[in-house]
Amino acid sequence: MIWVIVLKLLIVYLSQLVLIVSAQKGKCPPSFDCGFLGHFQFPFTTTEQQHCGLLAIHGCQQLSPSAPKTIQLGTSPSTSYSVLKVEPRTIIIADDKQQRYLSNRSCKAFSKNVTLPQTSPLASFSIKYNITIFRCNHSIKPSLSKDFYKYSNCSEYEIIYGPPNALTLPGFQWPSSLAPCSTTQLPVEGIPTDDPFQFLTSSIAIEVQLSNQCESCLRHGKGRCLLDTQGKFYCATGSGSWVPKMVLGLALAVTVVLLLAMVKMYRTRRKKQNPTNQRIEVFLKKHGALQTKRYGYSEIKKVTNCFRNKLGQGGFGSVYKGKLQDGRYVAVKILNELKDDGEEFINEVASISRTSHVNIVTLLGFCCDGSKRALVYEFMSNGSLEKLIYQENSLITHHQLDYQMLYHIVIGVARGLQYLHKGCNTRILHFDIKPHNILLDENFNPKISDFGLAKICSRKESMVSIFGARGTAGYIAPEVFSRNFGVVSHKSDVYSYGMMVLEMIGGRQNTVTGLDPSSEIYFPDWIYSRLESKQELGLQNMRNISDEKLVRKMAIVGLWCIQTHPSARPPISKVLEMLESKVELLQIPPKPLLSSPSTSPIHLSSETL
Repeated sequence: MIWVIVLKLLIVYLSQLVLIVSAQKGKCPPSFDCGFLGHFQFPFTTTEQQHCGLLAIHGCQQLSPSAPKTIQLGTSPSTSYSVLKVEPRTIIIADDKQQRYLSNRSCKAFSKNVTLPQTSPLASFSIKYNITIFRCNHSIKPSLSKDFYKYSNCSEYEIIYGPPNALTLPGFQWPSSLAPCSTTQLPVEGIPTDDPFQFLTSSIAIEVQLSNQCESCLRHGKGRCLLDTQGKFYCATGSGSWVPKMVLGLALAVTVVLLLAMVKMYRTRRKKQNPTNQRIEVFLKKHGALQTKRYGYSEIKKVTNCFRNKLGQGGFGSVYKGKLQDGRYVAVKILNELKDDGEEFINEVASISRTSHVNIVTLLGFCCDGSKRALVYEFMSNGSLEKLIYQENSLITHHQLDYQMLYHIVIGVARGLQYLHKGCNTRILHFDIKPHNILLDENFNPKISDFGLAKICSRKESMVSIFGARGTAGYIAPEVFSRNFGVVSHKSDVYSYGMMVLEMIGGRQNTVTGLDPSSEIYFPDWIYSRLESKQELGLQNMRNISDEKLVRKMAIVGLWCIQTHPSARPPISKVLEMLESKVELLQIPPKPLLSSPSTSPIHLSSETL
């Protein structure tokens, strides 16, 4: 391993030599390599070459590509921020102190100013997604329009805010009654609500707007934007000396030879330092010691006996049966290697590690080891609900899985959803309730699983901001596809739950096939017409009047849950109340207006609308 270290030091030395010679000749490289941040160009630079840009990132020349990268916006060391991502004209940084304020719901978050660099003849700087916060004494009673919100839970002042990026809106003017209040601009994500802690963020996107002269210099003159001794703009151009070119050529030749000699090691290292893993590690560090255990990949192989007993496979990866040292059986989900930005893995660990409920599957551990990611769950001996409810599966006729047992499962899933929506410190919206994601233990007790699309939000009743549709076709609420149907909220999970209940009682994927093989009827339409005309349902495996009543009750509740507009759907607590009442007391809801969805198994997770 010593020769590897020596070769790495040689590469660093040659690179530094090129940079020193280039700086002495007034030249700058076309781009800068900065570990997991990748390559970036002007206006960003490194602290070793501050003359080559406007914002300098520290830590780019460290040997380890995964070493922290920071940037200092002010003169004080306390204004140093962690760098998360660099784009052509935008740098995204993290304010750790602001994150603590927001997590603790501290009013200090409203006084946290971001010190931006001063505007110069080269460029100006702004927070890309921001909102103006007014801090007003409680004695001030400004008159405000409906575009503004108030937050009155701070002892020293009242918080007033309006639409994001209001200063850029044409013709927008702040009310004169807010003049006595102090202001600050804070970064946001999502749409403002009456709870500022729900949409304020500690991730700051700083946008650099280059001056017209600088843009022209870079684009046409291929020069470098500089200020002279009097602070005036000039464009530095000209050919460089042969010395930097010779040194650069030598460095490239040595680098190519070394890369050819270490190609296998290079590829492995690139996998381990993938930006996705960096994002995951930042998340794990931010959340401190989680209740679940972290495993190395070698431990995962040992638990699964080198992946010998495969339970299933999906778009996410494969699931294997394993056994812990204490004798407990587990299901180990091995995720596909780094084919997304890590969002589903983070969602799963962040959401399910906060839960503890008899109807929520327990996450016992996780693995994030280089490019390998895995989740370790308690083992559910009866598998997923989806494998049991379809009529072509012989297990549907099993005496344990009659309509009484289906009713037991329906109640259990509702209780699990009620816990996610109301029982946690934060509300968790699942966004992918379907039979595939309901697991059954040895007693057919249901447990909600697969939180890859979940979203964590405030417990207050409010809309949820999501970018793009998420879920599985056939179970996605209309408002998730189009905001014309209403806002996305916990009622979106209620819709998916209702579609699943109707699928369970029909024992099919929400269609009824008639005698003609080419004819197909949308099952919710079919069962609604039966209920409305008070006909017998005539479903298979119904043994007595008790089964008939149970099925009618579940059908009515399911139809209430799939109402087109979210406001017409009951919350999950009301759903439980209806399920536990007598069927004679339930009213048949209005007929849902949507037609039959496509039966193709489309799965949506992060597609832009």
